[in-house]
Amino acid sequence: MTASSLSPLAASGLVALGGAVGAVSRYQLGRAVTHWTGPNTGFPWGTLSANLIGSLAMGLLVGWLARHGGAGQENLRLLLGVGLLGGFTTFSAFSLELVLLMERGSLGLAFVYAALSVLAGFAALFLGLSVMRGAA
Repeated sequence: MTASSLSPLAASGLVALGGAVGAVSRYQLGRAVTHWTGPNTGFPWGTLSANLIGSLAMGLLVGWLARHGGAGQENLRLLLGVGLLGGFTTFSAFSLELVLLMERGSLGLAFVYAALSVLAGFAALFLGLSVMRGAA
């Protein structure tokens, strides 16, 4: 099935399947890292591990797809890139998008994207926590 013949439902199914595997993998990685490092290290080693592994995997996947593209490329991108790595860590997608902006020569836009993603993400999380703590 080519990308043009893949129905939105089938594409969503690939993303959902990959996302389920990615989410469970992320959970199991967190458990394993906590087992290795101990539960009270004071540093989020599990999250850091997921972000680094996911970013490496995204780079490998995109590089492989660029080199070996062809039939089924969109299916693999949806299953592995959007689904599996999206369920494992969205940091890998952020890393890819940031690097693509930089490679296209859009350094200013890359800086704005990185700054907004981090700072607005913190602000949004803080806002959500504040709203829910006030609602209690």
